Amino acid sequence: MSVSDSTINRITDKILPIAKGWQQPLESIYTVIFLDAICYHIRSEGQIVKMAVYITIGVDLDGRKDVLGMWSGENESAKF
Repeated sequence: MSVSDSTINRITDKILPIAKGWQQPLESIYTVIFLDAICYHIRSEGQIVKMAVYITIGVDLDGRKDVLGMWSGENESAKF
């Protein structure tokens, strides 16, 4: 697939304001924080491997949930 420089610039100009709005600062206090992992099987270099995606969700004083972070790891473990 071939895309011109001007097309990439137009796409970037539309996406950047959306990304900036998503990157708002976090709250200073969260009443509850949830930590969990979801395990997936993915194909990597011709083999099926098990990967874990760790997620942290915080609930603020108004009850709104924010995703505080997501990380991937080789498998689900307390060490990670």
